Amino acid sequence: MPSAPVVYGLGVRGDGLERIAQRWQQEWGCRGELRRQQPDGLLLSVGLNDSARVGRIDGRQQLSAEAFRFGLEQLLAAMTPATQVMVMGLSVVDEAVMPFADCLWYSNEAVAIHEAQLEETCLEADVPFLSLHRAMAAEPDWLTWLEPDGIHLNSTGHHWIHQRLQEWKPLLNWAGLEPHRQFTSLMTY
Repeated sequence: MPSAPVVYGLGVRGDGLERIAQRWQQEWGCRGELRRQQPDGLLLSVGLNDSARVGRIDGRQQLSAEAFRFGLEQLLAAMTPATQVMVMGLSVVDEAVMPFADCLWYSNEAVAIHEAQLEETCLEADVPFLSLHRAMAAEPDWLTWLEPDGIHLNSTGHHWIHQRLQEWKPLLNWAGLEPHRQFTSLMTY
């Protein structure tokens, strides 16, 4: 579809808010080569890595909820004049397999707090926000949607998010698309 949006995946495993704030403009600015223009939109997913505790289960967070919110306010203030920004919430984690990489402890409580900061900041900035954490945690099979490391989604977890994106009105309206009404069942592999 010549008029459909072009989507680029720019995620880097391990990146948090501070690194994204440092690199977003350069990476966003050099995209759009298919139509020789900068991208018309940006779908941001950030916060999970910032919620982790370092060194031990009660260690300091990579980025406290307050610092995360302040940084997100600054990031959205920089992004929104340049392009349409939409923000996705955070996925669940399997606390039973922590620590990740022998030094990072993720918890669903901390993830929920960071997602609440995302949601409140987006509401104040009038940026569309798609909540994920609570809905994902309510699914009976959510543990099967994670890789063995407990923090990264497998294909089934990504499929679950994809289904939500196919119905998310702010994204569909921005892209000029109609909702995809047919959901496929999630299969556990």
